[in-house]
Amino acid sequence: MFLLYLIAFVAGIVAGISPCILPVLPVILVASTTGPALVDEGSLTGATEIHRAQRRRAFAIIGGLIVSFSVTILFGSEVLSALHLPQDLLRDAGLAILGLVAVGLLIPALGGFIERPFARVGRRQATTNRGPFVLGLGLGALFVPCAGPVLTAITVVGANHRVGFTSVVLTADFALGAAVPLLAIALAGQRVTERVASFRSHADLARRIGGLVLLLMVLVLTFNWANGLQTAVPGYTNALQNSIERNSYARRQLAAVDATGEVPQSLSNCATGTGTTLEECGPAPAFKGVTKWLNTPGDGPLTVAALKGKVVIVDFWTYSCINCQRSLPHVEAWYSRYHADGLEVVGVHTPEFAFEHVVSNVVTASHQLGVDYPVAVDNDYKTWDAYDNQGWPSDYLIDSTGRVRSVDVGEGAYTVTESLIRKLLVAAHPGVRLPSPTGVPDRTPMNLLTRETYLGYKYELPNIANPSILPDKPSSYQFPSSLPQDYFALGGTWTAGPEDVTAGTAAQIELSFEADDVYLVLGGTGTLDVAAKGEPTKTITVSGLPRLYTLIQGAYQTSVVTLKASPGIQAYDFTFG
Repeated sequence: MFLLYLIAFVAGIVAGISPCILPVLPVILVASTTGPALVDEGSLTGATEIHRAQRRRAFAIIGGLIVSFSVTILFGSEVLSALHLPQDLLRDAGLAILGLVAVGLLIPALGGFIERPFARVGRRQATTNRGPFVLGLGLGALFVPCAGPVLTAITVVGANHRVGFTSVVLTADFALGAAVPLLAIALAGQRVTERVASFRSHADLARRIGGLVLLLMVLVLTFNWANGLQTAVPGYTNALQNSIERNSYARRQLAAVDATGEVPQSLSNCATGTGTTLEECGPAPAFKGVTKWLNTPGDGPLTVAALKGKVVIVDFWTYSCINCQRSLPHVEAWYSRYHADGLEVVGVHTPEFAFEHVVSNVVTASHQLGVDYPVAVDNDYKTWDAYDNQGWPSDYLIDSTGRVRSVDVGEGAYTVTESLIRKLLVAAHPGVRLPSPTGVPDRTPMNLLTRETYLGYKYELPNIANPSILPDKPSSYQFPSSLPQDYFALGGTWTAGPEDVTAGTAAQIELSFEADDVYLVLGGTGTLDVAAKGEPTKTITVSGLPRLYTLIQGAYQTSVVTLKASPGIQAYDFTFG
């Protein structure tokens, strides 16, 4: 068991350097270097004491984060339910704490009032570290690392109210591991500010700038604006995470930690868990204990029995999981491409954190992420347990007779999964003529890529350079004088629809990107002229069902592509490889 605890600690370190912690880094840096004056540096007798006080502040912040994160993971949902409180209360409280600190930094007089409950000034030096510790408590409720097998096992234990000694130690180990790189970042930030000679002479200005940064990050976290940043940054720790957490020993031990005691024997034959081949795994378990159904007729329930005759993907996901966000474009593309040929997708949203239990949050996030297939809100983990699921994301591929034929846990292998879908569709409907494969690129490469770029207005278009978009009617647009990196702009006449834009007169799109390859889902009938860096490269003939077309293919580059579309061309979605 000691080895499992060590794995949990190292897994936490990996999570602490992964793209998933990017949204909280500015908060940690601001709080540890320019936080409220909970230490009265004027009362300290020398630089050494000031340095020690700042170090204590950093340790207090990270300590609060560890405690809050651990308690939230293991007990947050259960405690809130017992007290009949909203499931996103802890997250809201964390945001409120950060907001108060930001206001205290911007307005020193108010900051002193906020600090008063936590500060104690004596003759020799100030204070306790309760203020920074409370700040860390608020931050811990917002800290959402990548959901690897260790964190998944811990979360499932907490959600099913089976917390014991092993799960508590695992949680502490994981949290301590994640704290190591965060503490190093906080201390490094302090050292930098100490070495800048002018920093102390401009401490008030620095504090106000820190307050503005902190307030901005509160808004980013409140409205989930960081999702795009996290998905745009490649998963550079994926291989390391897999080698540490997904080896045979770790998987066996973690399965014992989160086991419900009711492992469905029907799926015991699917031993690989990699989804590389069709297997005979047994009948698909039923959807159990669903809190609410979304995107179904009348929001009514679906059953495995009623879905017989269709090929079904049961996709376990949760909306704040960065791993899930990277896999969703593939699931969405499969649903869009093959639904008419007999494919059904059921997204089982099983929450990882307390705020993900809130159904309205799931509805909003599903809309933001473009999920339009049926979703089962599995707040009580009943369907998760029925499938003995082990992580987010996980895909269970069910044939037309209702039997599970493939289980794939984790990211990747999308081309293989799509080939298995196509095989089962052909087996269910002999003679069917399937459209071409989706070809959506894998979103987990090592290179830094421009994130997937939707063009329909229902996706809120966070990276469009035009001032505004008029929905559902022809409108004239102009290119801006300059195009920011990873943005696109419309020129000429376009009609913006929920999922696409349809070309009118002199229609053009300009896109700034970083990638090896650039793809665009196109529909309608006509031509698309492609120019890279102002030089024409190809003309694409568009016809038939909407599908993915290759615009640019080659070496990695940072560039701009300009597209000229004939009237009637529909452009849906840029993806990158």
